Amino acid sequence: MPAEHGHGHGHVHPVNFDPTATEPDRYEAPPSRGRAFRIGIGGPVGSGKTALTAALCRALGDEIDLAVVTNDIYTTEDADFLRKAGVLDPARIEAVQTGACPHTAIRDDITANLDAVERLEERFPGLELVIIESGGDNLTAVFSRGLADSQIFVVDVAGGDKVPRKGGPGVTTADLLVINKIDIAHLVNADMDVMTSDAHRMRGELPVITQSLVRTPDAPDVAAWVRKQLAG
Repeated sequence: MPAEHGHGHGHVHPVNFDPTATEPDRYEAPPSRGRAFRIGIGGPVGSGKTALTAALCRALGDEIDLAVVTNDIYTTEDADFLRKAGVLDPARIEAVQTGACPHTAIRDDITANLDAVERLEERFPGLELVIIESGGDNLTAVFSRGLADSQIFVVDVAGGDKVPRKGGPGVTTADLLVINKIDIAHLVNADMDVMTSDAHRMRGELPVITQSLVRTPDAPDVAAWVRKQLAG
């Protein structure tokens, strides 16, 4: 029987040393017909999830009818940032306050996020895409397929070039892995050759994109990947 440990937030997690293993998903993927496509963006604190969300809004907002749901534990910080940045009509941005570890709202109990998506779909009947940004979490944090149709996991070089080989379902199973902030790799002694080769080794055929939003603020490679998801 696997050992269990708690984090003091009301639930326990079995210890599992398989870097590709995810916790059982209690939700089934809903029918896609007649609703907006949902892309979840997850990753550790400070990896650049909100900046990537803003970049995608700038890159895609004129061609795709889209909206955003942000997740923060206690605040609406990420939603406020996006509104102040002017990347979308503020009415297209909904904030969820999870009150607990972010993975509880993107995987364990997705009700609050589903409600936010529903409000956006009612407000904008022609909505094609909803980007759901998770609050910062650990390498195990993945979206329930009942919430997100596709998942992007973001890590950054400041976490060290060892991060991809540490695995975790976020790194190994997300539909797209983004290695962010490559412009500062030399400042934090991160070896990009090691980081990218480890990422491909851990992920097999699943795609990996390296990017710097300083060099390419509209995230062209990730935007192209999103267009491909929408095209089916």
